[in-house]
Amino acid sequence: MLDKNGIAQRIAQELKDGYYVNLGIGIPTLVANYIPQGMDVEFQSENGMLGMGPFPFEGEEDADLINAGKQTITALPGAVYFDSSTSFAMIRGQHVDLTVLGAMEVSDSGDIANWKIPGRMVKGMGGAMDLVASAKNIIVAMMHTNKAGESKLLRQCTLPLTGVKCVTRVVTNLAVMDITDQGFKLLETAPGVSVEQVKNATEGRLIIEGDIPEMKL
Repeated sequence: MLDKNGIAQRIAQELKDGYYVNLGIGIPTLVANYIPQGMDVEFQSENGMLGMGPFPFEGEEDADLINAGKQTITALPGAVYFDSSTSFAMIRGQHVDLTVLGAMEVSDSGDIANWKIPGRMVKGMGGAMDLVASAKNIIVAMMHTNKAGESKLLRQCTLPLTGVKCVTRVVTNLAVMDITDQGFKLLETAPGVSVEQVKNATEGRLIIEGDIPEMKL
């Protein structure tokens, strides 16, 4: 199965030349490290930056350059900075081609829960609220199960929702799946992972048609 970097590497294959992409907090931020060679992609950070590059090497960090998760980042040539109102005008105006978000739970109808665990103090939903309401293409990067081994790909989410029927694809440490009207459609399995393992780790409806290929990284 994949680690977090493997998930990000697989999602990077979804990028296309000329895309404007927003990367959420957590695993999604790693996608910037795996842009296919020769591809021109603009990463947007909702705290007010366009042209975000990969993470800096140790010792080369600039404390003034951070992403929405407060991690230090790099800026590519031509990068620009702007205020939150401009950043969210870009998001709400549907000028972002692909959004990659982390999640605690995803339902087989495309609902996502990624902002609150009851009983824990949080500051609010943040920019995810605007992203799930406005984005045309949302890919979720997540682990397939929680630390107790329980599925996070459910028939219905149990945690407070961030968005309803908005996720298009899910990439986990076990598989790649599309969201369809009939549930999760299995597209690929992670290296060394069987279809049966994916089936056992998925609580939601799972569609398996024909031979399922192993993902290539």
